[in-house]
Amino acid sequence: MNLSSVRLIVRDLKKLVAFYEAVTALPARWLNDDFAEIPTRTCTLALGSERTVKLFAEGAARAGENHTAIIEFLVDDVDAVFARLDGLVTELVQPPTTMPWGNRSLLFRDPEGNLINVFAPVTEAARQRFR
Repeated sequence: MNLSSVRLIVRDLKKLVAFYEAVTALPARWLNDDFAEIPTRTCTLALGSERTVKLFAEGAARAGENHTAIIEFLVDDVDAVFARLDGLVTELVQPPTTMPWGNRSLLFRDPEGNLINVFAPVTEAARQRFR
């Protein structure tokens, strides 16, 4: 089994797609007016409007209520991403910080409150985990 995608249900789809395109520097694929994907090498970030929830089960997901998951992006240089995102990120949770497990990490929230971690392994032990 492979993790294929993480899907966010969002209130303002166009705004969130533009935000994640800017964060990832990757273009979105729009499948229709209610659904877009940003494919990366290892997983796809899917974004769906609130209207898509009823296709699964009414009320199964609610936009803007995520308080448990952290969307994580592996990058080469956290500090360079932090500099590039200046002006885009309005809710910084933690500036670039080296964590005890060897990753340099930047935490911020997207416009609907989802927590994002942009990280890079910086110690040899951490780099070994991602080879």
